Amino acid sequence: MGLKTWIACAALGATVVTGAGVAVAQDGKAAENAVKVRKAQMQIYAYNLGVLGAMAKGQLPYNAETATNAANSLAAASGMRIPGAWLPGTDSDSFEGSRALPAIWENGDDVRAKAVALWEASTDLSDAAGMGLDEMKAAFGPVGGACGACHKAYRAPAN
Repeated sequence: MGLKTWIACAALGATVVTGAGVAVAQDGKAAENAVKVRKAQMQIYAYNLGVLGAMAKGQLPYNAETATNAANSLAAASGMRIPGAWLPGTDSDSFEGSRALPAIWENGDDVRAKAVALWEASTDLSDAAGMGLDEMKAAFGPVGGACGACHKAYRAPAN
C-alpha cells in the first residue's frame, strides 16, 4: 500500500472527532492523556509546517527531499485516527491546559469537514513539495488556511 493510499484510509478515520464509541473523560488520567496526545499531534504539525514555512519565506534553502519529507509527515499526521484523543470533558472550560473550545463537541459535521480540508490540503502539499519552491509555496497556503479555519472556530487563545 502506497503512502497516498494509506493516508487516504487513515483520513477516513480521522474525520470522526465526535463519532460513536468515544468515551467521556471520566478520570483525570484519561483526560490528561487525551490532551497530551492532541498537543503532540499539533507539535508534529507545527514542526513540519515550520520547516516548510521557513523554506517558503527564504529563511531555509529549498531542498526537495526535505520539503517532501516534511510534507509527507504533515499529511500522515493529518490523516491519523487517534482513539480517545477527543474525549468530551477535555475542552478548555473543563480541563486546564486544553485549548479545545467546547464547540468542537457540538459541531461534529463542521469539525469533520475542517479535518478533511486539512488532510486534502496536506496531501496536495505532499504531492507538490518536491516539485520546486514555487509549487510548494502554492500548495502551502491552503494548508495554513485549513489550520486557521479550525483554530479560529475551535481553539481558545493562548494564556
